[in-house]
Amino acid sequence: MSMNSSAAHRQDYRQRHALSFGVDLGGTKTEVVVLSDTGETLFRERRPTPAHNYGAILDNIVELVNLAQSRVGTAQAVGVGAPGTPIPATGLLKNANTTCLIGQPLQADLSNRLQLPVRVDNDANCFTLSEAVDGAGRGAQSVFGVILGTGVGGGLYLSGGVIQGLHHIAGEWGHNPLPRRVTTDENTDLLAWGRACYCGLTDCIETYLSGPGLSRTYLEISGYP
Repeated sequence: MSMNSSAAHRQDYRQRHALSFGVDLGGTKTEVVVLSDTGETLFRERRPTPAHNYGAILDNIVELVNLAQSRVGTAQAVGVGAPGTPIPATGLLKNANTTCLIGQPLQADLSNRLQLPVRVDNDANCFTLSEAVDGAGRGAQSVFGVILGTGVGGGLYLSGGVIQGLHHIAGEWGHNPLPRRVTTDENTDLLAWGRACYCGLTDCIETYLSGPGLSRTYLEISGYP
């Protein structure tokens, strides 16, 4: 198909069908995807996440969504799966391993910047719901979704819906502790505990099973960068 005929096909499709714009905001990468109402991927673009700068994260998402709109058509709304959980009363994020997101009104800021309705939810909950509705868990009464990436996340689906829990962190397992690990400091001959986590606890599962955690373990065992 030529570029002109391909563009005409997309234009015709836009006139007849709804488009779904989704953003996966991760600690390492940010990706925008546009799907047709039949699940066909019409556009996909991935960029690194500027994980230590909230303003740069906003810029990155806005640029990706605008790029997608320039290629396939205007969005009616945008869904964002993000690390952490929006607090219902305020919309501010909590429990995000991309720590610059903590306390930020991501949904409101993106909606203002894009001039579109935006919905932000926990990425593991989004993933789990998708798998339960039309993925590997389709038809099951209970689905536990696991994310192993820059962080460790989880979502829980029971009897037709995602379980949020009192603090909106049901299903999250990355901040349960592994058995405590004791090491000896060669310089002071004192016993020291294991890995500190951004959440304030020590030896969380996330500090071992995430990408950075596995890299750290490899360095400790091998001594090679």
